[in-house]
Amino acid sequence: MTTFDDRENAFEAKYAHDEEMKFKAEARCNKLLGLWAAELMGLSGDEAAEYAKTVVRADFEEAGHEDVVRKVAADLGDKSDADTIRAKMAELLPLAKTQLMGEAG
Repeated sequence: MTTFDDRENAFEAKYAHDEEMKFKAEARCNKLLGLWAAELMGLSGDEAAEYAKTVVRADFEEAGHEDVVRKVAADLGDKSDADTIRAKMAELLPLAKTQLMGEAG
């Protein structure tokens, strides 16, 4: 194997790792968003955890985050709007990444 092949394999491995971490961070962010929304709906404990799972699953409906925003906005009704939910997601993503880094360390 040549040095070029080694470098190519290293870049491919890094790309795969980065994509996996991005996926995990987005899933963690959705879980945190679900827990936040559950609290607004008066859910706690197992009910809140179960609701958070439904928010994570909602992200598989289409590319991007709008599927999650629509679900949470519909579930919250007049307790929150789509812009507030998007802002909360932006706030939670760095926290999700920090939590994942803490687990990896």
